[in-house]
Amino acid sequence: MRKPFVFLVLLIISAGFTSCFRKGSESGVASYYADKYDGRKTSNGEIFRQRKLTAAHKTLPFGTKVKVTNLSNGQSVKVRINDRGPFIQGRIIDLSKKAAKKIDLVNTGVTKVTIRY
Repeated sequence: MRKPFVFLVLLIISAGFTSCFRKGSESGVASYYADKYDGRKTSNGEIFRQRKLTAAHKTLPFGTKVKVTNLSNGQSVKVRINDRGPFIQGRIIDLSKKAAKKIDLVNTGVTKVTIRY
């Protein structure tokens, strides 16, 4: 009688580890990279390119796909996390210039967003 119980507990515990990343969302302020970073290495070793749809986040795993929605106009863009940052208090994501253009962020420089991953 004890073996089925132990098996059930192990099954439940292992099920929690099969999904290595949970879905979620965050709200906060987004910004975008300055042009001086184009061509430099990102935290995951890639070369940063302003013309790619990428972003920096403090904790999300590299390669995570994120949908970023500009709360002031409803426009959204999907980006891939390939760097760490932003390192300015209150900001939750740094976008490449191409991604920033898609949500009309370039003129304002920063805006409130929701990110879904």
